[in-house]
Amino acid sequence: MLTLTTIRQSRYFVIAIIFAVAMVTFATTRTILAVLAPDQAELSIGSLLETYGIGALYDIAFFAYALIPVSLYLLLMPNRLWRSRINKAWVHLACFATIYGLLFIVVAEILFWLEFQVRFNFISVDYLVYRREVTDNIVQSYPVALILTGIFLLTALIYWRLAIHVQYALNRQESFRRRALVGLALLLLPMGAYAGLDQRLMHFSQNAYQNELACDGPYQFFAAFRNNELDYRRFYTTIDDELASSTLRREVQEPNSAFVDDDLYDIRRRISAEGEEQRLNIMLVMIESLSAKYLGIFGNEAGLTPNLDKLADSALLFSRFYATGTRTTRGLEAVTLSIPPTPGRSIVKRLGHESRMWSLGNVLKSKGYDTRYIYGGRGYFDNMNAFFSGNGYQVVDQSSVADEELGFTNAWGMADEDLYTQAIKLADDDYERRKTFFFHLMTTSNHRPYTYPDDRIDIPSGDGRYGAVKYTDWAIGDFLARVKEKPWFDDTLFVFVADHTAGSAGKTALPVRGYHIPMLIYSPAHLAPQRIDKLASQIDLAPTLLGMLNMSYESSAFGKDILRMTAKDERALIGNYQHLGLYTPGLLSVISPRRQLSQQRDPESPDADMTEADAEDPLMRRDLAYYQGADYIYQHRMNTWDNHDGSIKADSVAR
Repeated sequence: MLTLTTIRQSRYFVIAIIFAVAMVTFATTRTILAVLAPDQAELSIGSLLETYGIGALYDIAFFAYALIPVSLYLLLMPNRLWRSRINKAWVHLACFATIYGLLFIVVAEILFWLEFQVRFNFISVDYLVYRREVTDNIVQSYPVALILTGIFLLTALIYWRLAIHVQYALNRQESFRRRALVGLALLLLPMGAYAGLDQRLMHFSQNAYQNELACDGPYQFFAAFRNNELDYRRFYTTIDDELASSTLRREVQEPNSAFVDDDLYDIRRRISAEGEEQRLNIMLVMIESLSAKYLGIFGNEAGLTPNLDKLADSALLFSRFYATGTRTTRGLEAVTLSIPPTPGRSIVKRLGHESRMWSLGNVLKSKGYDTRYIYGGRGYFDNMNAFFSGNGYQVVDQSSVADEELGFTNAWGMADEDLYTQAIKLADDDYERRKTFFFHLMTTSNHRPYTYPDDRIDIPSGDGRYGAVKYTDWAIGDFLARVKEKPWFDDTLFVFVADHTAGSAGKTALPVRGYHIPMLIYSPAHLAPQRIDKLASQIDLAPTLLGMLNMSYESSAFGKDILRMTAKDERALIGNYQHLGLYTPGLLSVISPRRQLSQQRDPESPDADMTEADAEDPLMRRDLAYYQGADYIYQHRMNTWDNHDGSIKADSVAR
């Protein structure tokens, strides 16, 4: 019979020691994160007990999975080799390294929580792929040597107290039969965890912070590998395809559009403009992590954005504009493809399926524009090179720029002012060639480690987010001052829009206020200043720009021209990698995995709660039609771009 005494007298006592350390570190991590959680977490004695109880199950499950190779090693190692000096040294080293790794995870989880206010998820998985940028960012943001040394010393202190117990286990001599009794029992644990525990249990509360605290970071890290792309029809509520298709077609139709065909989910349509096409240049600047809450025009009193605040008086200001997602690739996807955020990773990162799509770049390229994506960092990051080059753009990134032209760089790339210098130089070249241009710029300065050139603003470089925001604004002001002297200035639309906000965590899965971003379109020779209060999101940017140019074209966009929107058209599509939302005035409808549907009234309020919803609800049906349609169209390649004749075509698919 397997008892604690049996394990105490076995070599498997090593596992018991490490298990105790692991459970203490996991509980300590959960406690620290609970202390760091905002008031919106609404933690009470009851919720904490539930959080720790559910969390312990995930902690044990992770440990059970990690036990598999260790249990096999302890089972198969003969007594003679088990008691050898080499094995003893190896086991001591492995135990020390394991404790060090556990403490390292504690620190990593705390830093990740401070940045994103969630446990490890798909972001942490993605970051591992780009070692150079992430490592440089960490080194430039934190005292890494001091942290690692502190972890080492604490590990040494802990192991000094545990080493004698490990040595006791190393001196055990037991038969294979006895080892098998314990070993096979331990191997049943991961089987039980796999059969009886999944991520459903972590959604025990309507409060997203409580759900996150109940997670186990390492468990979530590995679960994120499986969830990078979710099968929509397997995990989400669906409605009749004919109903979804007709609903979606009504959603995207505009008075000046006519559908090409009547096939299921075929939203291809001809957009017809009256009058002459406007041959204006476009300088589209996507700004890293610029939440609307940082701008004075939206109530911020810290004076961080004097240039953007002043610009708002001379531009079209879109005051109710929302990011579709929480990462740069989501913003790029929405603006470039005008498609809602499908579950899992963004289309930008889906290798082999990210090119030959309808895009803003392809439309403008077919009109004779010089279309370029100009990125402050290295374009291989997040698969940007492949995505943009495959969808009608030439890519210019940090690796394209001579070293002598780079005045300041950090982990993520060149300073914003140097990015603007490159764009101006290319615009000058196009003007000399009498070539109309569309440049899509992506900045990097407003990102940890928050460093930038000295003597630009009154906040020291590396001092935090406020400094990065103020430098970002300074660089925009400097950029506009420089381009006003250019001969192509009067014939250019300047678009300033954020890729996402600085943080989107909240009490609910999709806190609407965490998706609010600024968008301004400036062209004093062509646009009168105006405040646009219509509710819209990033998928609407491409149709709006093409509408401002008075272009006729074929479209597979899910968005609409904001300037032509009526009150019934207003909506914003927002999401993260699992939850998919439709925000209409006063109501947020959300689709979640495990076929859950919910709604939130007055979603701008931080105290609003989610309630269960029904697919028969008209607004929920609209939500389902958008995302079910986006998944179908993407999976069946119905928005593929034909490079030969500049039209849209649907691949031949079985219906």
